[in-house]
Amino acid sequence: MTAKHPHSGSTANDDSALITTPFGSHASAGEVIRGTDLTGRRAVVTGGASGIGAETVRALAAAGAEVTIATRRPEAAEPLVRELAALGGAGRVHTAALDLSEPASAAAFARAWRGTLDILVANAGVMALPTRTVTAGGWEAQLATNHLGHFALATGLYTAMRDAGSARIVVVSSGAHRDVPFDFQDPHFERRPYDPWEAYGQSKTAEVLFTVGAGRWAADGITANALNPGYILTRLQRHLDDDTMRSFGVMDDEGNLTPLPYYKTPEQGAATSVLLAASPLLNGVTGRYFEDNQEARTIHGDDDQPGGVGAHALAPEAANRLWEYSTEALRVT
Repeated sequence: MTAKHPHSGSTANDDSALITTPFGSHASAGEVIRGTDLTGRRAVVTGGASGIGAETVRALAAAGAEVTIATRRPEAAEPLVRELAALGGAGRVHTAALDLSEPASAAAFARAWRGTLDILVANAGVMALPTRTVTAGGWEAQLATNHLGHFALATGLYTAMRDAGSARIVVVSSGAHRDVPFDFQDPHFERRPYDPWEAYGQSKTAEVLFTVGAGRWAADGITANALNPGYILTRLQRHLDDDTMRSFGVMDDEGNLTPLPYYKTPEQGAATSVLLAASPLLNGVTGRYFEDNQEARTIHGDDDQPGGVGAHALAPEAANRLWEYSTEALRVT
């Protein structure tokens, strides 16, 4: 199987050069990694104790990778660790504490890391916190957890990834980024009214911009790509009330979850993450955004078609500005 990527090795938003793969929108994580041997490779998956993070861990470990689940509550990942330990041929799975809302936690994780790192999956996240929440460092909590914490982790692990010779960063973003450019004047909603979905969308734009900015690491053998996993019912929706879930059509009057026909299972939702993390089809590809196991088309202006990546999230100038902003935010915290 081959993927079409005429300009792999550099960022691109030219829709005539979109990367395609043989995998459909509802392919599973196991399908996209079948036949790939990750023995000897080392991976970190944030938020890997449940949902699509756990399915990402399962797929990478089943292919032979040694995987560290980085999570706020390592004990929550122990059942998954035991499950995979009993799976013949799977790579070893470890747990480690990581609170992405606190830069000191990300720094401690990076300092404690020994050896090289081949795969970093920035999977953990929070969504639509109902009220503005500020971390100890003064950051709006969604931006802190979804972007700044992962930025701190990735920059802290840069040397380990560089020394691997060929490393991949995978960032789980969301289609919610499409209509929300990054607000450099007031990123933490200190002056503008707080809106849960605007804050979430901004944090997801930041995640895509990070992968574009990480093009500065391409010469070191480090690639970075972002993705939209699709619609999946996981703990990500834990901050949404029942009325909101019913308005989305995914909860009945008795409070039972009722996924819509186009929703994916967690294993299907993890497929694009695993594709970007491990498939040889994506060798050398960096700074791009994928959904349903394909590179997404670029959205310009008002476009009501589903899917796609906002042009504002691929803009090199904004990516460089965000890199500088994030670096300074970590320095003063």
